[in-house]
This record gives sequence, C-alpha cells and structure tokens, in this order.
Amino acid sequence: MTHKVRAFLLFLLCWNAEAQTPQTQLPRVMLQAGMYQIDAQVAATPEQRAIGLMYRQDMPQHEGMLFVFEEPQVQCFWMKNTLMALTAAFIADDGTIVNLADMKPQTTNSHCSEKPVRYVLEMKQGWFAQKNIKKSFVLKSSLFKTTSVKATSPP
Repeated sequence: MTHKVRAFLLFLLCWNAEAQTPQTQLPRVMLQAGMYQIDAQVAATPEQRAIGLMYRQDMPQHEGMLFVFEEPQVQCFWMKNTLMALTAAFIADDGTIVNLADMKPQTTNSHCSEKPVRYVLEMKQGWFAQKNIKKSFVLKSSLFKTTSVKATSPP
C-alpha cells in the first residue's frame, strides 16, 4: 500500500470518528417563548448546520438548537444519525413560527418549511405541544427582527 493511500485511509478514519462526535460547544442564545426560556445552541456555519443534533444521546428539556441561514428560503430537514425524536419549528425573520414538524429519529424523510425562513429551532419532540406553542406563535430573541408600527397623522 502506498504512502498516499495509507494517509488517505487514516484521514477517512479520523474524519468519520470526528463526524460522529455530537456538537455540544456551539455558541448559545436565549429565546423567549411566552413565559418559557430556551437555551439554544446556534448552528450558523454550513458545517455546524450539517451536523446539527446528530449523535446526541439526550438533551435537557429547555435546550434546543437554532439553525441560522444567511437568507430566507424553504428549509428542509431530516433525521439521519439523529438519535432523539425532535420537533422543528420553522421561524420567520420576526420570530413567528411558520410551521412545526415532528421528526422521527434516524429517518431520511424531508420535513420542510411552508414558506422561506432564515431560522429553524429543533427541540425535543413534545416540548412545543406541552407548552401549547403552535404555528403563528412569536418567539423573542435578539436575533429576530422586530417590526414596530409607527403612528402617523392623517394628511
């Protein structure tokens, strides 16, 4: 076996072992869902988003992962190598939940946003339902753009 082939095989073994390590040290942001706080890891790079919550055995109920994309577009998620049942909340720029999707572990079914979004929040399945948080609910965070209505005088 040549030196190059051995080096390539070693690279593949190391890469595969690293790829199976869960992400637990990403930056965090606090989200407000009514009276509930969510401690969310932020997956903002393509690499962080690709791994997401893969390989995690468990996660505290109040924690989640917020996927942040550069531009709003229809986002689709699947659960390959994800060991926990999750619910994805597809979120508009202003924090409004566009739709929710329950996702089964270790499946490759696509779960997509109903319209273009920049944010997707994954929580343990059941968290949103237990808190009665549904489509059109508005989450609060410093990341979301707030719209304010300015009063204007008639001409």
